[in-house]
Amino acid sequence: MAGLERFLADEAATARLGEDLAMALRPGDVLALKGDLGAGKSTLARALIRALADDAGLDVPSPTFTLVQSYDTRVPVHHFDLYRLSSASELDELGFDDALAQGAALVEWPERAEAYLPDSTLWIELAHHGEGRMARLSGQGAALDRMTRSMAMRDFLDKAGWGEASRRFFVGDASARSYEIVSLTGLAPRVLMNSPRLMLGPPVRDGKPYAVIAHSAQTVTAFVAIDRALHAAGVSVPEIHAEDLEQGFLLLEHLGSEGFLGTNGDPIAERYAAAAELLAMMHGKSWPERMEAAPGIFHDVPPFDRDAMLIEAELLVDWYVPMVTGSPPSDTLRAGYVSEWNAVLDRLKGSEYTLMLRDFHSPNIIWRADRSGHDRLGVVDVQDALIGPAAYDVASLAMDARVTIPPEIEQQTLDAYVSARHAAGLDEAAFREAYAIMAAQRNSKILGIFVRLERRDGKPFYLKHLPRIRDYLRRALAHPALAGLHDFYAANGLLEERPL
Repeated sequence: MAGLERFLADEAATARLGEDLAMALRPGDVLALKGDLGAGKSTLARALIRALADDAGLDVPSPTFTLVQSYDTRVPVHHFDLYRLSSASELDELGFDDALAQGAALVEWPERAEAYLPDSTLWIELAHHGEGRMARLSGQGAALDRMTRSMAMRDFLDKAGWGEASRRFFVGDASARSYEIVSLTGLAPRVLMNSPRLMLGPPVRDGKPYAVIAHSAQTVTAFVAIDRALHAAGVSVPEIHAEDLEQGFLLLEHLGSEGFLGTNGDPIAERYAAAAELLAMMHGKSWPERMEAAPGIFHDVPPFDRDAMLIEAELLVDWYVPMVTGSPPSDTLRAGYVSEWNAVLDRLKGSEYTLMLRDFHSPNIIWRADRSGHDRLGVVDVQDALIGPAAYDVASLAMDARVTIPPEIEQQTLDAYVSARHAAGLDEAAFREAYAIMAAQRNSKILGIFVRLERRDGKPFYLKHLPRIRDYLRRALAHPALAGLHDFYAANGLLEERPL
């Protein structure tokens, strides 16, 4: 059984360990707290639960007499105290299995039911050690790996002078990356980025994994290199205060949290137009294909080539079609789909190519009302940038995957971009055709990705976006240049409304 040790000098260090564990906790985890009276179990448990609740003052009473206390936190957590348990079988009466189905379990005095706990249990033993305590973590599997990485993030913060900072979950995304807000009294909060090396997965075509064909960023080096190139070009991106390229940790400037939606949840047209004008500025610059992340360490920006475009578009066939039809796609459907897409992609020949951020939409753009000009827009999540059609990022913005953009705001966003680029001699007709092609490709991909996130990754909350994405796809396919592709989608029922 693998494990690690951590010396805790005082109560504050014990509480910080609780925060570290909370940041890595997932539904189904069991954390078993062992130790004598006064060893710090309650301090650790209280800090963990408060961090999950993002409430430093939350009342966390001991469950000694109630035996279990439940908290509706980011990850629902159930705090068990088995000291008064007379038999391990009583765990059934306490609803232990149901608790794990709903969230995570934190168990004090686990010795009373050790044989009942799952093999994946993470054991945390606290013992007095000199003037402080020693925490010993042991276990096996994913939970221990996550907790170990979270503690390594604390060590990274310590080296950066932020070892005593509080940690709170900020946001996760569809990848394995996650972000936290870290705070120290008297200083502006910063963002802690956790970007583990990409797991490539099995080969899917020509001996290559999907991520290699689609040119997904494999390490945090891509983010650092692109962030620094954008900053040098006048784009407001997070300043990097500390980095560990090997482990995939970054300490970043916190650009803010205000987005592109009003208080009623509707998109603010002026902000989308401002973002389009920022893209126009970026697309007027020349970008190197090799960018420096650190002295002697470079990132080669991949091309958004035909193989990448096709394998992304084929996610619709791979995942969306089986969900809506209940059966795998036929060879005829797949062959026809690829043929139609190849014909459409041929029309991109001669299109303007530039640095393409790939996910340039509202979740990744911060609105900073106290700034002026392009500095009002802070851009994050840039690691997957490619060299590709300029129209792609405009389509990503104007057909925001997580926000319903009415046709009139989509048009205003497009017009703002076109107007800003007219002086540079933009071929408007060619651009609008490329925009329709990239919008169709992107929204086809997203239909597949959102289903894959539900079916493969257990993230069902993405399915609610499918009606919006289908509407965007219909808009894109209305362009005359995509008539053949539109007819193929329509003939095969790919544009029909489907119940979730």
